[in-house]
Amino acid sequence: MPVRSHPLHRQWLARRRRLRRWLRPLPRRANVDRYPVIKWFADAARRRPYLWSFKRPQVLASLYAGGVLALLPVYGLQVVIGLALAILVRGNLTVMIALQMITNPLTLAPIYVGTHALGRWLIGLAGFGDRATPLGPYVDALVVGGIFGGLALALVLDLSWRALAWEARRFRGQRQALHERFDYRHHRREDDGSAHGR
Repeated sequence: MPVRSHPLHRQWLARRRRLRRWLRPLPRRANVDRYPVIKWFADAARRRPYLWSFKRPQVLASLYAGGVLALLPVYGLQVVIGLALAILVRGNLTVMIALQMITNPLTLAPIYVGTHALGRWLIGLAGFGDRATPLGPYVDALVVGGIFGGLALALVLDLSWRALAWEARRFRGQRQALHERFDYRHHRREDDGSAHGR
C-alpha cells in the first residue's frame, strides 16, 4: 500500500487542514500587515523570529502573559498591549492574540463579573478590603481577579498544550516509522528487481 493511501497519512493531512483552518483568522508572519494596529508594526514584528516560533519557551511565555492579559479590564487595548507583551516576554504573537479573543463582546460581561467576584473574595481573604485604593474597590477586585483568574486559565492551557504536544510527538513518531517502513519495502523491491535482472 502506498504511504499516501495509508490511514495514518490521511489522518496527518486532516490534522494539518484543521490546524490551518484554526490559524487562518490569527496573525502570522505572512499576513500580519492585514491586522488593525499590528500592521503599523508589521515590519518590526517580521524581524523578530520568536514572535512566530511555536517552540516551548515562546508558547509558554505567551500562554501565561496572554492568559493574564485576556482577563484584565483592558478590553479594547488588548491587541496593542498583547503585541508589546509578546515582544517583552519573547513570546509567540499568534498565541498571544488568540488568547485575547477570549474576551469579546459576547463574553465580556460574564468574564468581568466572574473576575470581580474572584478578586473581591481574594481581597477579603487577604484582609485588604478596608484599604482600597482611590480607584475604588471595584477596579482593585477586577485587577486582582483578572491576574489570579488569568494565571489559573494559563495553567489549564499549559497542561492541555503539554498533553497535545506529547500526543503530537507520538503521532509524528508513528508517521516517521510508517515512512521508514515504506522506504524499506520500496528499496527492497528495487533490490529484488535488480537481482532478478541480473
